[in-house]
Amino acid sequence: MEEVPLEVLRQRESKWLDMLNNWDKWMAKKHKKIRLRCQKGIPPSLRGRAWQYLSGGKVKLQQNPGKFDELDMSPGDPKWLDVIERDLHRQFPFHEMFVSRGGHGQQDLFRVLKAYTLYRPEEGYCQAQAPIAAVLLMHMPAEQAFWCLVQICEKYLPGYYSEKLEAIQLDGEILFSLLQKVSPVAHKHLSRQKIDPLLYMTEWFMCAFARTLPWSSVLRVWDMFFCEGVKIIFRVGLVLLKHALGSPEKLKACQGQYETIEQLRSLSPKIMQEAFLVQEVVELPVTERQIEREHLIQLRRWQETRGELQCRSPPRLHGAKAILDAEPGPRPALQPSPSIRLPPDAPLPGSKAKPKPPKQVQKEQRKQTKASGQLDKSLSPNQAAVVTAAGDACLSQDVPSKDLAPQDSAPQDLAHHCSQESLTSQESEDTYL
Repeated sequence: MEEVPLEVLRQRESKWLDMLNNWDKWMAKKHKKIRLRCQKGIPPSLRGRAWQYLSGGKVKLQQNPGKFDELDMSPGDPKWLDVIERDLHRQFPFHEMFVSRGGHGQQDLFRVLKAYTLYRPEEGYCQAQAPIAAVLLMHMPAEQAFWCLVQICEKYLPGYYSEKLEAIQLDGEILFSLLQKVSPVAHKHLSRQKIDPLLYMTEWFMCAFARTLPWSSVLRVWDMFFCEGVKIIFRVGLVLLKHALGSPEKLKACQGQYETIEQLRSLSPKIMQEAFLVQEVVELPVTERQIEREHLIQLRRWQETRGELQCRSPPRLHGAKAILDAEPGPRPALQPSPSIRLPPDAPLPGSKAKPKPPKQVQKEQRKQTKASGQLDKSLSPNQAAVVTAAGDACLSQDVPSKDLAPQDSAPQDLAHHCSQESLTSQESEDTYL
């Protein structure tokens, strides 16, 4: 296992905390930086939280509050319960979470798998889902692990766990076609031996290498897989085939089908070592576009030889960015904020407008007084009395007459008086609170 210095690990944790706390902004503007940091490895303390954000499981949980509890309380389909129960002790039997029968690890694993069979009854249960769910449970609670499992089955590897396994067969042909470009020697040997890709890649792809690679390599591969999608699974498979069968020296021990398959089942530890494998995977020139082009070619060949696919799985999404674009998370509603209403001739806060001199203020005040007098003349006696009383009450409450006497303070007091006149008591309280 590659040991990361403690100081470097703390720096990475700080950077990841900033990303997770501002996730939408980072995904929108700095997705390449997220991808580079996933390639370096997610800090162990934040790996579970990061996987939820990358996979979109966090958004799914927010969109379906209480759904997992509802499925968990349901009795479940007896057709699948016995099969799931028999598979529990086979998942990482030496891990402390799953070592004891009936322990909390096996109980949570049973809950997650049972809930998925109820969530997707048409798909049911596949044994390859158990190790996927077990790895997720090592990093997050059962409800969060359930929604991450849903995202893997629906977005990253759609159709992999259907009854006919048509999607995995198609991807086997895609892998074999890409191998011809990556390692012609390995491709020629497998073609000569007539070894079907399903014989060596089924467990690799369906379990996302959880049962194949050393644990440290599994975590690094999953970090990149959640960020970049199924492309990483293809790259890992191609790297393993290239270094296991890609030279004449290594093929000397693989004279037949049996020896070749055994070579692929017992891979060299050097090939699977974390630093070596990750570097090879990052540098391998296999893109999403190449994978989708090969997918169309193999799908056309399938239809010509076997007819239409029986399982209509949704198109897979290549990584966190594509998933976020397809299913954006909920946005918080904008809250209205109170605003201060100023008279038209008042300068705005922060503007460079100069205050009016005191004499000009007095002139305007006289004009307003004359205007109000003319208005009073146009009103009936009763209406004029009401307006005069209201004006006197406003002046007596807001601006005492003695505050208007000094000329130096006239502009400030007048502006304060005008702003107070434009606000009711409740509006004033809301504004300044």
